[in-house]
Amino acid sequence: MRACGLLGAVTIAFSSILVRLSHASPSTAAIFRCLFALPVLGVLAWLEDRRFGSRTWAERRVLVMAGVFFAADLILWHHSIEDVGAGLATVLANIQVVLVPLVAWALLAEKPGRRVLAALPIALVGVVLISGVLQHGAYGREPGRGALFGLAAGIAYVGFLLLLRRGSSDLRRVAGPLFDATFTATVVAVVAGLIVGDADLTPGWPGVGWLIVLALTSQVIGWLLINTSLPRLPAAITSLILAVQPVGSVGLAALILGESPSALQLLGVAVVLCALLVATRPATRLRLPEQVLLLRPDHRRGARAVVRADVSPRASDQD
Repeated sequence: MRACGLLGAVTIAFSSILVRLSHASPSTAAIFRCLFALPVLGVLAWLEDRRFGSRTWAERRVLVMAGVFFAADLILWHHSIEDVGAGLATVLANIQVVLVPLVAWALLAEKPGRRVLAALPIALVGVVLISGVLQHGAYGREPGRGALFGLAAGIAYVGFLLLLRRGSSDLRRVAGPLFDATFTATVVAVVAGLIVGDADLTPGWPGVGWLIVLALTSQVIGWLLINTSLPRLPAAITSLILAVQPVGSVGLAALILGESPSALQLLGVAVVLCALLVATRPATRLRLPEQVLLLRPDHRRGARAVVRADVSPRASDQD
């Protein structure tokens, strides 16, 4: 299971890289990441229904709202990728690890632990360093704007995670809830892209090829590996696996795309990662229902958010 979870985290680390390689607009990348994943997820969801029975509309309607938040998360995250680079945008999006328990505290009265409260100011310091406001010549076309997009993506992803948690109480079902949310995200991304004006509904090659790879790896394989393995792993292991995605994205962006963040921005990456590890490392071993970890997407991620023990994603897919 550890190898499975690690493979899932490595898989979603490629999400932002594939978005950049596709040269697609933010809305276009969001649309086709979801659209090309639907056939595979649909077949898997159908097999789950045959085995465990059909889900009711009451069980599924919350996943429609989850898909709305997921579409917003993807589009905002893709704008962040354009402005601050694939690696730094992924690190910024993962701040939702700290935000999920705080929002759950405000809306669901689920009080976060001291580790999350301690991690929040640390994470914010890292965001400021990544944004480039403290220096001239920071990496990225618009690093300050990219940091804001990244934070907004993390907030949208919080909504997605909490709603997905509510709609995915049956841990036997991995593909069904993901299919529902992905289908809704596809529709919302098309509408949003047409309103904004950046949606290309007929992308050409080789861009469409990269989008197919993005859908099949991050949205299908990465999510399914993570959703299947991490709920069954000790929480201490999940906190280490969690750090693989943003670190991997920064490294891959440097190797594949030639991205070269400044020294202060790399320090910001290290600070954010420290905050993630502080927030996700519990003091005691968790019971099985409390060990479910959500990662982006790109982490986009998992079926249920962990709030009491401060363990949470993004695959973030976001991302």
